[in-house]
Amino acid sequence: MTAIKHALQRDIFTPNDERLLSIVNVCKAGKKKKNCFLCATVTTERPVQVKVVKVKKSDKGDFYKRQIAWALRDLAVVDAKDAIKENPEFDLHFEKIYKWVASSTAEKNAFISCIWKLNQRYLRKKIDFVNVSSQLLEESVPSGENQSVTGGDEESVDEYQELNAREEQDIEIMMEGCEYAISNAEAFAEKLSRELQVLDGANIQSIMASEKQVNILMKLLDEALKEVDQIELKLSSYEEMLQSVKEQMDQISESNHLIHLSNTNNVKLLSEIEFLVNHMDLAKGHIKALQQGDLTSSHGIEACTNAADALLQCMNVALRPGHDMLLASAAQKQFSELRELFAKRLANHLNNVFVQQFTQALLRLYNRSYFLSVPGHDQSSNLAQHSIELTLPNHHPLHRDLLRYAKLMEWLKSTDYAIYEGLTRNYMDYLSRLYEREIKDFFEVAKIKMTGTTKESKKFATLPRKESAVKQETESLHGSSGKLTGSTSSLNKLSVQSSGNRRSQSSSLLDMGNMSTSDLDVADRTKFDKIFEQVLSELEPLCLAEQDFISKFFKLQQHQSMSGTMTEAEDLDGVTLSRQHNSGTPLPVSSERDMIRQMMIKIFRCIEPDLSSLIALGDKIDSFNSLYMLVKMSHHVWTAQNVDPASFLSTTLGNVLVTVKRNFDKCISNQIRQMEEVKISKKSKVGILPFVAEFEEFAGLAESIFKNAERRGDLDKAYTKLIRGVFVNVEKVANESQKTPRDVVMMENFHHIFATLSRLKISCLEAEKKEAKQKYTDHLQSYVIYSLGQPLEKLNHFFEGVEARVAQGIREEEVSYQLAFNKQELRKVIKEYPGKEVKKGLDNLYKKVDKHLCEEENLLQVVWHSMQDEFIRQYKHFEGLIARCYPGSGITMEFTIQDILDYCSSIAQSH
Repeated sequence: MTAIKHALQRDIFTPNDERLLSIVNVCKAGKKKKNCFLCATVTTERPVQVKVVKVKKSDKGDFYKRQIAWALRDLAVVDAKDAIKENPEFDLHFEKIYKWVASSTAEKNAFISCIWKLNQRYLRKKIDFVNVSSQLLEESVPSGENQSVTGGDEESVDEYQELNAREEQDIEIMMEGCEYAISNAEAFAEKLSRELQVLDGANIQSIMASEKQVNILMKLLDEALKEVDQIELKLSSYEEMLQSVKEQMDQISESNHLIHLSNTNNVKLLSEIEFLVNHMDLAKGHIKALQQGDLTSSHGIEACTNAADALLQCMNVALRPGHDMLLASAAQKQFSELRELFAKRLANHLNNVFVQQFTQALLRLYNRSYFLSVPGHDQSSNLAQHSIELTLPNHHPLHRDLLRYAKLMEWLKSTDYAIYEGLTRNYMDYLSRLYEREIKDFFEVAKIKMTGTTKESKKFATLPRKESAVKQETESLHGSSGKLTGSTSSLNKLSVQSSGNRRSQSSSLLDMGNMSTSDLDVADRTKFDKIFEQVLSELEPLCLAEQDFISKFFKLQQHQSMSGTMTEAEDLDGVTLSRQHNSGTPLPVSSERDMIRQMMIKIFRCIEPDLSSLIALGDKIDSFNSLYMLVKMSHHVWTAQNVDPASFLSTTLGNVLVTVKRNFDKCISNQIRQMEEVKISKKSKVGILPFVAEFEEFAGLAESIFKNAERRGDLDKAYTKLIRGVFVNVEKVANESQKTPRDVVMMENFHHIFATLSRLKISCLEAEKKEAKQKYTDHLQSYVIYSLGQPLEKLNHFFEGVEARVAQGIREEEVSYQLAFNKQELRKVIKEYPGKEVKKGLDNLYKKVDKHLCEEENLLQVVWHSMQDEFIRQYKHFEGLIARCYPGSGITMEFTIQDILDYCSSIAQSH
């Protein structure tokens, strides 16, 4: 095998700059045994390439040839078949699987070991060795460029060992120094041997000379050790001296620590004393202000506010551990008593202010109402003649006076929430009744102005005299002011009574009879629009001002994210304002926002029903008023939502807007229903249908109202419903008409609809406008053809026969040879229609058309002109048939086209 290996290296691999590392004699498994060799080779040039080469003997058998080569990096798996038993078979997995049988197991193992070493050294991708004994594979491959990878055969190591660059350079220098290094290798080798002996001798002498230097070094080390011992003795003496100094320094340090501890305790004691003196000392002036301060003057309110803040600071001081053993804790208990005393005094005073302000506002309200019942005024005159304005009272003075106590209310809220809550309930009770009366009066005036009569103003005469009424009110208020957390039955009773009176008065207004739309003109609707806008314009600032005051006076959070819904546990008419905060603890921010909304709902609980009642009255007066109300209400809702989408005003107006939208939809539905219920007279001509005229009125009014409005989409939807209803019901009436022809009803009404849509230019009805024009044109043409008919009846029958013969296949110029259609028969028929007869027939036709058409739409001349054109068309048709079927006969009609034009013109002028 060694000889074969040398021969292969010499003949095959050396010419290709390759080295043969391992060889195995193999044959393919399962076939005839044609032996070949698998060789593991590496290139001598860098980068190194590792290959597995298949070598085969030539057919003549005298030399070897290279058959195929695989790159080792393409080898995926080496399968030795069995790792325990000896087996000469093995597989190499390249792109395909090659199955081999080695001549011996030893050769197979040596070849596989060489492949494993080459993989470990040269390849990053590791080959998978399957069924290979672990003893066969080495742990690692020695690194270094000088080391060779062998396949278990030591001959390759002896044969070749690669030199590194340094060694190659040294050899080149050595050979350059000897001229015969190449020509006489033996002499060069002998020279090298002699020089090597000289170097070995020099090395031995150098080793012997270095022994003396070692002895000298050892002596120096012994002397150094002695010096070290002396230094250690000195250091021990120094340590003994420092030990006494350390004990003295420890005593000094302990003394300093005790001094520092004493100073620290003194500083802390001084700090505690300063803390108690600065935070627990309430000035006598503050105590006097809290006990006897004047709560009616600005100066007194300011003094009480400062004193209350100082008291709150003293009470909020958190006592540190051990302070409860000092007299300062007893002072804090006195502060609690002083706080309770001032809280009750402040609550009583504020409750009296509520009553006083409510009484003054009530007097102003009764003065306004009492004016209407003064004897001597003409009750039948319009209310606008009096000095009563459609305005709501301004509560700015009330808010201004109460805002002086805002800081005290904040103090009360943080110190005694129960009393604060009681004041809140009382304020809501007073204001709700006051606003209920004011808003009721306001809406009554608005309703009277809308109806244009003072019939309802007589109800003001039934109001109690102002002195007795005010006295009754104030007595009921003072009766409940003594106990802030007590029963509010008297307040609720009076509220129920006043709301009952309001409901009865409102219902009596709504009992008036329906007013016909025809009785109202544009001025009436404009007047209603102004009144409704005035009502909304008065309510909006009133609610916003009150909400702003509540948030400032009661120190409640007001934010756009304020909750817009209520839970079932919230009681607006009762005494509970919060669900879980009756224990005297302040409300969290979210509940405070809810509280603002609850207070607004209770104070203004009458706005929504009164506003709904006013809307119902407006809709009852004129259903078209819902258009005005939808636009105005939408605008105010949009404005309120921009300010605060979840506020009371936005929510209330949004609820009312739903009612207005329903009224608007009901108005549209009523119009469609009225269209369906229209009945026409059997004895008179139809003309323009009422609902067509009403649609024109509605569209004109709606376009003027909804110009640049936010709810334009609602109007467009209504337009679509209405115009469909108009189209359907016009056709329905046209089909039912007996007096007026169907085409006339359709023509006139769709012409009116087209004119209306063209004038108003409603963008969403462009398709309907085109449809109306098409229907008008179609029915005009149909009516013209139907009414004109065949004015030259016999002539029409004659030429119909001529056309029938032509249709049967007879040539046009041969028709005159037919017995029934010869020239003589044609002349007879033409003589029966002289010009006078034609004019007489056209005159009768004009009278007939005049009876069918209505004067409102003024379509007579249009129809007559169309009939003239149709008659001329028939005339030209007859002349064409005569020219084609009777050529050269000289037969012509007894009247010309100019005669027809003259007849039609004179008939039109005579009528």
